[in-house]
This record gives sequence, structure tokens and C-alpha cells, in this order.
Amino acid sequence: MVVLNRIYTRTGDDGTTGLSTGERRPKYDLRVEAYGTVDETNATVGLARLHTAEAHPVVDAMLGRIQNDLFDLGADLATPEGRELKWEPIRVTEAQVARIESEIDELNKDLQPLRSFVLPGGSAAAAALHQARTVARRAERLMVHLAAEPGEVVGTPALHYMNRLSDFLFVAARWVNDKGTRDVLWVPGKNR
Repeated sequence: MVVLNRIYTRTGDDGTTGLSTGERRPKYDLRVEAYGTVDETNATVGLARLHTAEAHPVVDAMLGRIQNDLFDLGADLATPEGRELKWEPIRVTEAQVARIESEIDELNKDLQPLRSFVLPGGSAAAAALHQARTVARRAERLMVHLAAEPGEVVGTPALHYMNRLSDFLFVAARWVNDKGTRDVLWVPGKNR
């Protein structure tokens, strides 16, 4: 159980932050950037839910599960692998990846195949989901960069999850756009 009695601790006043292992890292550290951007992704999903809560309850329930998964992912990244711990750390699992793949398939079955790229928009819900998608892609890039650094490990399921999340958000954006009928399609060179 998490208990937060004090919100400020002053321990970060020196420009560092604590990982769940107790290790201190600079606030600009790549691991901190990665889990911070996962947190930002979660916030954008929360904003998207303002547009899905009543109008699209199926997608909203999926997004609620995703928000919880993103906290798991942040905890995973804040606990570097290879450290001796006195507790079982939270790690993203392949079961979470399989669930999000299943939800992508569930939504995608209602959509017509694309014949062009989709511009973000069509509806407020779709635009918000596209915004969340772009932030999720940035988080994924940071995680991949972190995994490539010597001595840094990012779990394979965590990487798979972030890759699938942006796919999910793309498909969900199309689905809330009246199952793709309100998608705004890119017309190459239209304004030349």
C-alpha cells in the first residue's frame, strides 16, 4: 500500500530524485525522463477520458485499465533491474501486452482499412487520443534509448507494451470517430 502523508520532502532540491531502490539520480537522467514521460502519457490519457467517459464507455473502460498499467510501467522503470531488492518489484507482464493487443483487435474489427494516413482530429475524443498517442511514442523512444545504454535494462514486456499502446490509441481514435467515418485523411500535396 502506498501512503503519502507529505507531498514535499525537500530531497529533490539538489536536482536529484530517488528511484524506488533508494538510488539518487539527476532529474535529467534518461531513466527519470522515461518514467516521467510515461506519467505524461498517463495524464494525456486522463484528458482523453474527459471525452470518452459518457460517449464511448467501451473505450473509456479500456483507457481506465491502461492508466493503471501506466502506473505499473512507471514503477517498473523506477526500479532498475539487476538490483538486489527486499521486495518483489512491479513489472509489466506479457499478459498486459496480450490484453492490449486483444483490445486493439476488438476495436479494429469495426474499422475499414485505411487508404491514407489519418490527420489528428474529426472529434474532440479522437484529437485527444491522437495527442496521447504522440506522447506515448515519445515515451517509447526514451525507453528504447534507455535500454540501449550500457548498464541499463528495460524489460521486454515494458517495451512491447509501450509499442502497442500507441497502436491502441491510434485505433481507438479512429473508433471514436464514428468507427472511422469521421477520420480526416491526409491528401498528399493538397495545398501546393
